[in-house]
Amino acid sequence: MKRVHCNLEFCVNCHLCEVYCTLAHSPYNDLVAAFKGGAHPEPARLFVEERRPASFAVQCRHCDDPYCVTSCLTGALYKEESSGRVLYLQGKCIGCGTCLVACPYGAIKRRMKPDGHFTIVKCDLCPDRTRPACVEACPNLALKYEEREQMNP
Repeated sequence: MKRVHCNLEFCVNCHLCEVYCTLAHSPYNDLVAAFKGGAHPEPARLFVEERRPASFAVQCRHCDDPYCVTSCLTGALYKEESSGRVLYLQGKCIGCGTCLVACPYGAIKRRMKPDGHFTIVKCDLCPDRTRPACVEACPNLALKYEEREQMNP
């Protein structure tokens, strides 16, 4: 299956992948509104790890045998057999955080909902798009959306 991969040599730490990920998952079609339009803007589903001299985007790897899915107590995380994507059902999540601990890549983030309960945020590969928003926005082409053999941890 296709996955997002980051080439460390080309990532310049611009964070545009985060910005456009937020926009793609926002109910707004405007960049400013995506960040300022609501009381609780949608967070990016990836983040840029800044470790000099290298920086790189970290997002869900959609593993062949995902530890996060195995560890999920409620079935909120599951692997879609038809596409191979690891998906998330927010309504089933109890905010326990076992998936955060289980993910060897640190690609799942915890988020507090407006009601005070915790939930998670993770990459969904932008299913309504041809290519994920982060890949389209990367000015240096550091992010690629392509077929590669998956290496499980």
